[in-house]
Amino acid sequence: MEGRRLLCLILVLAIGLTALSSMHLQEANASSLKTFSNYEELKQFIIMKLEEARVRQIPWIYPEAVLFRGFFGAYGTPVSSEVHAPKAVAIEYSKTNVQVEGVDEADLAKTDGEYIYTISGNEVYIVKAYPPEDMRVCSKIGLGEGRAIGLFVNDDRLVVIKSGRFPIKPIESDIVPPHTYGVSVRIYDISDAENPVLIKGVDLDGSYVSSRMIKSYVYVVTAQPVFKILGEDFVLPRIAVDREVKEIPPTKIYYSNDTIAPLSYTIIAAINALNGEVEGKAILTGYATCVYASPNNIYVVIPKWNGWFNDVRSEIHRIRVNGMEIECEASGEVPGRVLNQFSMDEYKGYFRIATTIGHVARYPSQATSLNNVYVLDAGSLKIVGKLEGLAPGERIHSARFMGDRCYLVTFRKVDPLFTIDLSDPENPKILGKLKIPGYSDYLHPYDENYLIGIGKETVPAEEGDFSWYQGVKISLFDVSNVTMPKEVDKVVIGDRGTDTPVLRDHHALLFDKKRNLLIIPILEAKIFPEKYGGEVPPWIHGEYVFQGVYVFHVSPEDGIRVRGKITHLEDQELIKSGYYFKSKYEIKRGLFIDDVLYTISDGKVKANSLQDLSEISEVRLT
Repeated sequence: MEGRRLLCLILVLAIGLTALSSMHLQEANASSLKTFSNYEELKQFIIMKLEEARVRQIPWIYPEAVLFRGFFGAYGTPVSSEVHAPKAVAIEYSKTNVQVEGVDEADLAKTDGEYIYTISGNEVYIVKAYPPEDMRVCSKIGLGEGRAIGLFVNDDRLVVIKSGRFPIKPIESDIVPPHTYGVSVRIYDISDAENPVLIKGVDLDGSYVSSRMIKSYVYVVTAQPVFKILGEDFVLPRIAVDREVKEIPPTKIYYSNDTIAPLSYTIIAAINALNGEVEGKAILTGYATCVYASPNNIYVVIPKWNGWFNDVRSEIHRIRVNGMEIECEASGEVPGRVLNQFSMDEYKGYFRIATTIGHVARYPSQATSLNNVYVLDAGSLKIVGKLEGLAPGERIHSARFMGDRCYLVTFRKVDPLFTIDLSDPENPKILGKLKIPGYSDYLHPYDENYLIGIGKETVPAEEGDFSWYQGVKISLFDVSNVTMPKEVDKVVIGDRGTDTPVLRDHHALLFDKKRNLLIIPILEAKIFPEKYGGEVPPWIHGEYVFQGVYVFHVSPEDGIRVRGKITHLEDQELIKSGYYFKSKYEIKRGLFIDDVLYTISDGKVKANSLQDLSEISEVRLT
């Protein structure tokens, strides 16, 4: 336990030190951001700001420290935006669970209604999936070094993104931080699924932050440290297209005079998936941690740690995107830190964001956390309305903006679900609150009157102001009366130790309202009371008894009903070791084509009937 605390302390310290490099924007707007005229101006700006930081005795921010910044890392002409007509498929099929309609997100598996494209280990498999009786592997693509992050499919283009410790080469000096990262984007022509053809390779400096696809354009965001070579020149961010390396020139690097210490770039690259054309720009700022995207704008959030948890702000940059056009048009900031992309939303000319400030502790006297909702003018990113001080001592576990409403789940011992009215942007207000055991880590709209919550059941602890996590909890909330939200049904799967990737990655969830279908991958743990000779303490971890997908029927009339389970595990493969499970047959995604449910693991793709879940066929990925 002490080792874990020390590790957490080290990680928090590292995050805090890197974020000190972020810009200090006070009442920032579009006019405060500008670009450099040339490299010498950029170089002198960095030196000047670092000297100012040294004089102010800001710890760890000295010119010499720039060389080692990599240790703390997380790790053109516009063309027509015309998109080729989609393949003629007369059947319905599921798409990746995304936040904003029309803005695709990279995922481990995709389908176009005929083929399934999936990442397995360090390869991409193309599977002829429909009809399921003839399912077979058509081809596979080796990805080489690095870790595959996700892929996009658009008509006859497959875009694969991977990340790893492979900075763009050549690097002209051996004196480079060892933990430098690169992001690789590969575009394939898949018009012939049997023979995918690589048509363009794009490499970016920096660690991967996020990506989106809007029409046929992929936007990739990375973060790269500003470091020196041989103590002289600062490295400019670079993009390589088919190994031809080009620097992003200073005239395409944004900055602010309010910067405290410019120690890192946030790089935004636009890639045309049809012809491989690339455009890149950068912001001289801190490390981006979160991205929200609408069809017209990408919002990049960068934490500013002016101290510990009690003094953190979120710096926001709005980047307008239109095909190959990328323009950083506005910047602003709000108090607190952002949980994830669902803590942000753009709606009717406003940008809304939910944050937490302070920290949560087991005992109320030690907790300092507060939760806030801010409404900003999307044009200038100036705050126009705010609601502060929600749920003292708790933190946000999930957020969802839906039209004029915001739903927040905070948690420490019980789960308050807040319903917040944003119809008057200048005066947000709480309409209702529901307190129940457990919490939701992810909120998904069923429709405008119902929400699905996925999280954990909990048991309140007797010795402190906290709770013990138990099984995975799926809730159905009725929010039709916003002043009195209700949990109308819930299902708890397994005991303590049960887990689902949906708690951390919304792409793992499959929901279809028309079919009242909800599918969740679950690693289920079960406690056997007879092994403990009496009452089982709430902190006991169960033994793993199942991994696969749970298939649910969800509707306001029927509530939540378990229809069945599907697994890929073979010969009782499950490891009942308590804390660790790993298998190539661990189901990671589910999708449907017509009335067939496909489940996908690294080892196989299996097809089952959506009517009765009977198995139709399977194909192995070897």
